[in-house]
Amino acid sequence: MGVALLSAMRSKDPGTQVGACIVSPQNRVVSVGYNGLPFGCSDDEFPWSREGEFLDTKYPYVCHAELNAILNSAGQSMQDCSVYVPLFPCNECSKAIIQVGIKEVIYLSDKYADTDIVKASKRMLDAAGVSYRALEQESFEVCLSFDPQKV
Repeated sequence: MGVALLSAMRSKDPGTQVGACIVSPQNRVVSVGYNGLPFGCSDDEFPWSREGEFLDTKYPYVCHAELNAILNSAGQSMQDCSVYVPLFPCNECSKAIIQVGIKEVIYLSDKYADTDIVKASKRMLDAAGVSYRALEQESFEVCLSFDPQKV
């Protein structure tokens, strides 16, 4: 989960920073991703707003962390892998998770559990046999520092 949270810090989204880390059945990192714009699309030229006319918001442009991690995998198999995410995946990301063979979703927050998007997500994950569970922790913190004397 720490790698997913670290990846989230790369996001330029001022409102929501989400990261994803896909690991193999042997717990080796296969891929990471964060929510952001596709390659070649400038963070400064596209909107980050949550409200307004659809084309003036971030929603038609941002690629979610889970999908980015899948696309960043460079063709590595994700069969039977797990994905760590701070926020429960939306229905669109769940489709991709199912399609590539990921078998487990581990998340920190399910704050949108009552939305139709997450209800649809859970329905598909259940139907496809993909398990999901909250990481049992009261809080989670990742602290990074660099000491040049230790390298």
